[in-house]
Amino acid sequence: MIEVRLDSWLREFGPTGRQKLDADTVDHVLDALEAKYPRLKFKLRDETGQLRRYVRVFVDGEDVSTTTRGATVLDGARTIDIIHSIAGG
Repeated sequence: MIEVRLDSWLREFGPTGRQKLDADTVDHVLDALEAKYPRLKFKLRDETGQLRRYVRVFVDGEDVSTTTRGATVLDGARTIDIIHSIAGG
């Protein structure tokens, strides 16, 4: 089981607290979240299933958003933090 935490903006569409999920990759975590919380659909990933440009995923504190992304294997991982960053100036 892995503990998933969403930032305050994403909590408006998903779990309001920490969520425990059984998943082996980041994609499977996102699939489970979107299935359980349909309002998250298209907030985390685009129409092609890729992480949105301004969504960052941290597995045990390491940003995997631009490296292994959804294919990141969660073997032994304890936490995932999903953060929606704000762009602009």
